[in-house]
Amino acid sequence: MSFKYSKRDKLKSKKLIEQLFNEGSAVTVYPLRLIYLKTEFEDDSVLKTAVSVSKKLHKTAVARNRIKRLLRETYRLNKPLYFNNSSTSYAFMILYLSKDGTTFAKLNNNIKLLFRKFLDKTSNNEKTST
Repeated sequence: MSFKYSKRDKLKSKKLIEQLFNEGSAVTVYPLRLIYLKTEFEDDSVLKTAVSVSKKLHKTAVARNRIKRLLRETYRLNKPLYFNNSSTSYAFMILYLSKDGTTFAKLNNNIKLLFRKFLDKTSNNEKTST
C-alpha cells in the first residue's frame, strides 16, 4: 500500500455513507471518532475513507477545510503503517469532535492512537467470532 490518497480511496457513495452511520461501529480517541463498516467494494479497494468536521462547532469554512485537510494528510501518511497487510475491506468516516482548532502534530498522534484502537477492537472481534 502506498502513501497515496487517490480518488478510488475516497468514500463518496451516499448510500454507503448512510449505511455506515446506521450500521457501523465506532471507536473514539478525543477529538477524533472513527466510524467503520466491513464491506466489499466493486473496484477491489481495501479502504475507502471520508472526513467530516461539524458546521455547528466550526462556523467558518476556512476552519473546517483546514481541519479536513490536516485529517486527510495524517490519514494518508499513517494508512500504510497500519493497513498494509489488511485483506478485509472497510469503509471509514473520520469525524473531528472538538470545538478547538488543532495542529498537525496533535492530529497525527491522535490518528495513530485511533488506528491502534481500531485494530485492537477488530482483531478481538475476529478472534471471538472464529
